[in-house]
Amino acid sequence: MTATQEPAAGAEIGRDRRRKEDQRLITGRTRWTDNITLPGMLHLAMVRSPFPHARITGINTEAAKGATNVVAVLTGADLGEGQGACINAWPVVEDQVTPPHLPMPTDRVAFAGETVAVVVARSAAEARDAAELVEVDYEELPAALDLKEAATAHETGGAIAHPDLGTNVSAVWRFDSGEAGTGGDVEQAIAEARANGIVIEREYRQQRLIPAFMEPRSVVVDPTGEQITVWSATQVPHILRFAMAATTGVPESKIRVIAPDVGGGFGGKLQQTPEEMIAFAVARRLGKPVKFTETRSESLLTAHHGRDQWQRLTLAATKDGHVTGLKVDLLADLGAYVAIVGGGVPVLGAFMFNAIYKFPAYQFQTTNILTNKTWTDAYRGAGRPEATFAIERLMDELATELGKDPLEVREMNWIKHEEFPFTTVAGLEYDSGNYEAATARAKEMFGYDALRAEQAERRARGDKVQLGLGVSTFTEMCGLAPSRVLGSLNYGAGGWEHAEVRMLATGKVEVVTGASAHGQGHETAFSQIAADRLGVPFEDIEVLHGDTQISHKGLDTYGSRSLVVGGEALVRALDKVIEKAKPVAAHLLEASADDLEFSGGRFTVKGTDQGMAITEIATAVFAAHNLPDGMEPSLDSEATYDPVNFNYPHGTHLCAVEVDTETGQVRLRKYVCCDDIGVVINPLIVSGQVHGGLVQGIAQALWEEAVYDDNGTLVTGSFVDYLLPTAADTITFEIDHTTSPATTNSLGTKGVGEAGTIASTPAVVNAVVDAVRHLGVSDITMPCTPQRVWNAIQKGAQA
Repeated sequence: MTATQEPAAGAEIGRDRRRKEDQRLITGRTRWTDNITLPGMLHLAMVRSPFPHARITGINTEAAKGATNVVAVLTGADLGEGQGACINAWPVVEDQVTPPHLPMPTDRVAFAGETVAVVVARSAAEARDAAELVEVDYEELPAALDLKEAATAHETGGAIAHPDLGTNVSAVWRFDSGEAGTGGDVEQAIAEARANGIVIEREYRQQRLIPAFMEPRSVVVDPTGEQITVWSATQVPHILRFAMAATTGVPESKIRVIAPDVGGGFGGKLQQTPEEMIAFAVARRLGKPVKFTETRSESLLTAHHGRDQWQRLTLAATKDGHVTGLKVDLLADLGAYVAIVGGGVPVLGAFMFNAIYKFPAYQFQTTNILTNKTWTDAYRGAGRPEATFAIERLMDELATELGKDPLEVREMNWIKHEEFPFTTVAGLEYDSGNYEAATARAKEMFGYDALRAEQAERRARGDKVQLGLGVSTFTEMCGLAPSRVLGSLNYGAGGWEHAEVRMLATGKVEVVTGASAHGQGHETAFSQIAADRLGVPFEDIEVLHGDTQISHKGLDTYGSRSLVVGGEALVRALDKVIEKAKPVAAHLLEASADDLEFSGGRFTVKGTDQGMAITEIATAVFAAHNLPDGMEPSLDSEATYDPVNFNYPHGTHLCAVEVDTETGQVRLRKYVCCDDIGVVINPLIVSGQVHGGLVQGIAQALWEEAVYDDNGTLVTGSFVDYLLPTAADTITFEIDHTTSPATTNSLGTKGVGEAGTIASTPAVVNAVVDAVRHLGVSDITMPCTPQRVWNAIQKGAQA
């Protein structure tokens, strides 16, 4: 990676640092939740419905109860109110239709894989064996499986996912720039374009995806102490603790949640899961520690899914290609239940369809639909990849209509760097950016003009293998945080983050953060920030997180918020430490506080070499022998930070693919990207985040899709059928970055965790379509498998 930002001499920020946490992870000296073993611990196995929609008419548990080493077999009726409930934290409209979500239903199942009974045994194998002995009688009910049919089922007499609700429509959320006062009337813009301009109308499919994190979900609950201790492979220990307390009646102070090392999440572990709640209820009922770890098949079947939308878009433009209006109409599949933030995922996307472009008028509407499939929720990018895909596909269509290069059309319409800060038609204020610089660098790295020339030559020769070039210029709203904004959107929680700094007597430092890592490198990046701010060695800083007893306040990790929100909270806590140390230094140095300067970890008297290190002051404060009168003997400080705005990274991604027109096979030829994520704390970590994100986005374009058959059975329930890419399927990515510091936090940082995923999917699909557009192809439904590509070519030839 070639960086345009060089670290200051001796500085930690901007420096490549290998992650502190990797040593224990790669050598196996760590504790995943499934590694935890407690005295007398029992194991759970779930009995799951094979039907997507059915009434439970009877459960016979006698044979299972008599199996070897089985301690108990429990149903939802047995657990009663003690099992709590799974919450929805984001009712996007006041009249949202939200079916009750019991962890274990008592009368009816709403998706294949839903738990109907739990077996408790002395080993996991014995529990799984006994689970097969539980006999459940079902009365099958019509299942709502097709998203479009489910949307109108209340009018057509079709299947209703929850019959007592009378409809599958959970919510309709709408934004109109004319009504909001942020832009003009979109219908007028479209009408004018039809009369004297260009109108592009398209429908795109965002297929259903599975997060497929490396570590399956696991939970251990120990009810034997003064507190109930829960270990869980979760992204959200603080939120999970709240949800458990709020729905079970157990005081929050009596619940301790620990997220030990967590093997990936991608949004898939931000849930309050039924299995966590069942384990909690069983442990309380039996008074013994219990553990549940899902199998990979269970994970693919029942861990929440992502995406799954139909997108209908209308773009209006002048004859020369300047955009004048955009109308978006979504159908979003929520699955069987409204997940913790599931209904809000399309709403997040609402603010990003206009992307980096200066649309004068904009309208968005999402209709959130309940079906009898696994529930959906946030998956890496959460609404923003869906929006970016649609608008970037649409801009390519506009370029084709105009006969212009796709980059030329984008440049005609994007926000220029001198126009920042810029208030968009969706009402957001983008604080900083430079799309021109990122695009110029990406084109240089890519060799754009030379590849276009090669493409023209191949087309002229009629080569069997055609070259396609794909463009994606993106921005995203991340750093999910501003509490007032979230409140205005009816979100049930805030967006602040908390940090604490503890100055130890030995000169070491403990940093406590409310953000909870699951692979992002918090321990390393936060150590670098603290080392620079305090002037103490990187190695002398310990970062603590993921335990509600140690980190007593926090809102956890998702939405690329850890650095831009949690990092700013840390900076403010560090600054408080320095301010608290200043009067002590003045007292010990017999100088006025106004005459002191702090740099490189030392307070010095201006114009002299007289000074003290902050670590020396920490020791003096611990001893408390000679402090200013009335000062408490502590430098420890904490801060809670609530931003006033989101955070807006951006970038330009360019992809070249080769498509075999005889077989439909797609091969990645070259991929480059230049992202602007503001000030970079650790380039090595950023590279890892971008590379991982790119692979996930490319996988949506080419390989991944969760597929159900007509009976509501997930037919991609293993890695044999759900195609995750390996290293052999990808290529070397060339990445770089430009730097437009964020103005909304003192570090100048922007989020990076989701950028690669958001940008890469349209870049790849645009490249595939570009390779065969001259053969009559204008769209290929994702994933662009060889069969789908070949079929599109054949259809184009017949048109």
